[in-house]
Amino acid sequence: MKKNRKRTLIGVFAAFAILSILACAAVVQAPYLPTLTVAGLFQREQKETPDHLAGRYTTIVDEQGNTISMMARMTFAGDELFTAEGRSYRVEKVEGDRAEAKFLGMDPQILAYNQLYASQEVPVTKTRAGQKPGRFAIYHTHSDESYVPSDGTETIPFKGGIYQVGKTIGDRLTNKGMDVNYDQTPHDPHDNNAYTRSRRTAANLMKTNPAAIFDVHRDGVPDPNYYREKIDGKNVASLRLVVGRENPRMAANMDFAKRMMGSVNNNHPKLVKEIFVGRGDYNQDLSPTALLIEAGTHTNSKEEAERGVDMFAASLPGLLGLSAATPAPGGMTAPGKSAGATRGAWKALGWILGVVIVGGLAFLLLSAGSVSLARERISGYGRELLSLGSRRAARKPEEKTGKGEE
Repeated sequence: MKKNRKRTLIGVFAAFAILSILACAAVVQAPYLPTLTVAGLFQREQKETPDHLAGRYTTIVDEQGNTISMMARMTFAGDELFTAEGRSYRVEKVEGDRAEAKFLGMDPQILAYNQLYASQEVPVTKTRAGQKPGRFAIYHTHSDESYVPSDGTETIPFKGGIYQVGKTIGDRLTNKGMDVNYDQTPHDPHDNNAYTRSRRTAANLMKTNPAAIFDVHRDGVPDPNYYREKIDGKNVASLRLVVGRENPRMAANMDFAKRMMGSVNNNHPKLVKEIFVGRGDYNQDLSPTALLIEAGTHTNSKEEAERGVDMFAASLPGLLGLSAATPAPGGMTAPGKSAGATRGAWKALGWILGVVIVGGLAFLLLSAGSVSLARERISGYGRELLSLGSRRAARKPEEKTGKGEE
């Protein structure tokens, strides 16, 4: 009887220890995992659709059949589009490479921001707790993307021309006194799991609490003139901002995108072409100021794309009300984990441990068959633990005097 009780006791504590270790591992990995919902557990697999379609593109038309946008990505009913002028559309039907969208009216936020920036009243965003001013993060989920006129091909595995475009953003921000963390980790191949691989990179960048984090891409529309604009007498590749509608921070990401479009276009009209709200999360649940930027298309020259992002980056510090950052020794910013992420992780651990304890008590109750017998077993376990402690304490004097050996 005592042997069975000891075995049960050991089994319960072993299970508790294993579950605790798994819970701690989950807390450590929490920043790399997407925000989960009950629906998301069943829908995430089908949401993982190609971000860019090789050799194909979708044309979005309005109710009269007029083309309002083109993009080398799959679109779905419920996706939304916001033009620089403030016109808003929602995709209602998709047939092959053609999507029909319904005009919803003029977006009041975009109209308000356009008017605000036209009057030169630039808002100042307050720095979040623990965040150093003037810090930005840049990375590339699709690290093979390139520009045919400059790179000779549309894809260069692991080191595409898109890296020079990302570097241009970083250089402009650095020249304005900002602190830039530019992570050049490749995430090839260019498949449905690219965002899963780049999530670790984005999460590591978030440890430095950036004011904004950008995932820089290019589109795959074959016509270079669709993105080409003449700004300050030069050919410039315009930009598209992309927001994922499958993440809990979508409202904040959208507000940030609309402010950016209004501010940038006030300085350089037509530079930001539109905001597309697509199916997916694009790892934007990590930050309310996380955005995906598409700099032109593969048939634009890389120089055109670089001019576009250079003008874009020049507007960022003023938009966010940031001053020059003071870099850590060696020019690198010391990483730090955000307090909010830490509190959330420990809260999750508390819930997991609570479930483990409740589950253990339920197991004892079911195995005992009655509340009274379960109470007796728990009391017995307590007495055995106390007796183990007393026997251990009794052996300590012998170990000190050398009279006993183990």
